[in-house]
Formats: sequence, structure tokens, C-alpha cells
Amino acid sequence: MEDCLARKMEITVSEAEKRTGRNAVNMQETYTAYLIETRAVESQSEGQCAPVDSLWRRYSEFELLRNYLSVTYPHIVVPPLPEKRADFVWHKLSADNMDPDFVERRRIGLENFLLRVASHPVLCQDKIFYSFLTQEGGWKEMVNETGFQLKADSRLKALNATFRVKNPDKRFTELKHYSDELQSVISHLLRVRARVADRLYGVYKVHGNYGRVFSEWSAIEKEMGDGLQSAGHHMDVYAASIDDILEEEEHYADQLKEYLFYAEALRAVCRKHELMQYDLEMAAQDLTSKKQQCEELATGTVRTFSLKGMTSKLFGQETPEQREAKIKVLEEQIQEGEEQLKSKNLESRDFVKSAWTDIERFKEQKNHDLKEALISYAVMQISMCKKGIQVWTNAKECFSKM
Repeated sequence: MEDCLARKMEITVSEAEKRTGRNAVNMQETYTAYLIETRAVESQSEGQCAPVDSLWRRYSEFELLRNYLSVTYPHIVVPPLPEKRADFVWHKLSADNMDPDFVERRRIGLENFLLRVASHPVLCQDKIFYSFLTQEGGWKEMVNETGFQLKADSRLKALNATFRVKNPDKRFTELKHYSDELQSVISHLLRVRARVADRLYGVYKVHGNYGRVFSEWSAIEKEMGDGLQSAGHHMDVYAASIDDILEEEEHYADQLKEYLFYAEALRAVCRKHELMQYDLEMAAQDLTSKKQQCEELATGTVRTFSLKGMTSKLFGQETPEQREAKIKVLEEQIQEGEEQLKSKNLESRDFVKSAWTDIERFKEQKNHDLKEALISYAVMQISMCKKGIQVWTNAKECFSKM
């Protein structure tokens, strides 16, 4: 962790800007660009102020970076990006991805993504990631030259592997179920929170009616007027405070959403292991088949029904020379298959070892982050309730002075 980029470089996404340009099919589009600023930490420790380097990136470029990292490091739980369009919103929030409040929350989420990658013991050392932060021109070409798209597994192949793996690793099966349950629980929590926010907004805003009524009442009361007017003012302030409260709540909701998306990153690692296990089993099956063919040719006995066996019976047996040539080819293929199977076994063991190391790191991070987020959310709710008590305490004092 001492060598991680986050310790050597300050990284911020400091600004978001709405722009208009032409897309790939030459049609005009409106999009948001984000300003990434970086500064070396080393020179600051020596008492010098390092210059700030800055460049603009679109959300689609962040997506390209993450896709590259996911393909290049299949054993790693790659940090997720913030949502492209707002989900689990309460009615007063806009689902428009150009809404300034949403863009601001996404800016914070993109900065968090970069800091997550920069703090990761493996991802932080990636040259493409460093270029993303420091090289404005030619970055996309550099990514595409890696050929990572060719390594990307198709969803159809992944689905096929899921149903056809004969000996799945129980740990990854359990992890897959856990990620499904985690996503389900957090989704439900976010939906509950959105409903609570809607009702809370209504309750607070209705308090504004107290303010209006007390103000109207104060106009017809000489002795009670000042007390009623003051109490109404406290109610107005209380009613207006809900906007800031729920805006602050959205940041805690975004922290939960990050782990909602992390659940998919966990499943991606499980899918990649299934694909690897499927390829391993297919290679073992193919090797067993070739060994059987070789044995049948060598002994002249056929154990299983085959079209070739039927052809031999109908049109005569092969000559000894033909059989020897086929045996030689099969022996070469068996040798290649054994080496390939050995290589795949080593690759699978390395994948499991690396993946589980990163999964344990992720679990530790998750437990810490969710604990902090939920505690902060509880503290915010307590503070909000205390403010409500204070408002009514103030109102009580106003009434007492009448």
C-alpha cells in the first residue's frame, strides 16, 4: 500500500461542465465533461508547491477505463462507477442526468472511483490508468491498442459456462449468492429510504402552514401577537431546513449505491472463474477423448459407438500404416493437451489465489465503509430530530412569553 498512487499523487475531479459537440455519427449532442486535477505529493513534502496538472474527461471515457480494467484484471473486484442516470430517487429529485444536483453527485462519485483505483495495490500500478490521469491526447488510442476488447468474454459464453460447469467451486458459488442478496438488500433499503424521504419532506413542509397560520393569527392579537409571530418564524425555518437535510441524505444514499454496484463487480469475478473452470473441464474432456481414441486404434477395439467405427465395418479396416499415422498424430495432440491442461490448472490456481486475496481485501473495505456510512446516517437523523425538538422548545418559550 505504501507504493500506491494515492500516496504519491493528489487526485480530484474538481469541476463539471456542460458541453455540446458532435458524436461518432456526426450528430449534435450535449454531454458533461469533468475536470481531473492531479498534483505530485513528493515535492510538497520538500516544502515546494507542485504545479497542478489538469485535463477533461467525459463519462464515456471513465466507462472505457473501467471496462479495460475489468478485462485486464479479471481476478479483481474493480471499483464501480457512479450511476449514469439517477435511480431510487424520491419525488422532488430530478432523474435528468443533466440536472445540476445530479451532475454534482456524479462528480463526487467519479472522484471516489479514481481514488479507489489509485488506492488499490494492483490497479494503481497500471500504466493505462496513469495515462488516463495525465495524458489528454491519444489516451483512447492507447487503450484500444491493448486489444482488451478481444479478451472480453461474451455474455452468451458466460451463461453457457454457468449452466455447464460440472464441478463449481463452492466458495465462488456462495460468493455469487451473497452478491445477489447484497444487491437485493441494498436495493430494498434505497427504496425504503426514498419513501421515507417523500413522507419526511411532506411533514416538514406542512410545518410551514403552522408558520403561516401563526403569522395570520398574530395580526388579530395585540398581547399574544409577538409570541405567535416568533413561533411562526421558527416553524418557517424548520420547514425550509428539509431541503438541505435531504440533500445531505443523498450523499449517504450514494455511498450505499456504490456497494449496490459493487455487487455486480463481485458477480463479474465469479463469472470469470466459471468461464475458466468451464474451459478447464472442456480441455480435460477433450484430452480424455483423445486418449481413448488412441487406445482404441492401438488395440483395435472400439468401446463406444462412433460414425468412424460404423464406416470401418462397412468399408473395411484401415491399413496398419494409416493406423500408425493416426496414432502418431493423436499422441502429439495428447502431449499438447496435457501441457495445455497443466497450464490451465496453474492459471486457474493462480486466479483463485489472486481473486480470493482481493475478495478478502474488498470485504474488509466494505465492512468499514458501510459501518461508517450507517453510523453517519444515524448521527444525521439524531441531529435532525434534535433540531426538531429545539424548534418546538423555542416555540414553547414563545408561547410562554405571551
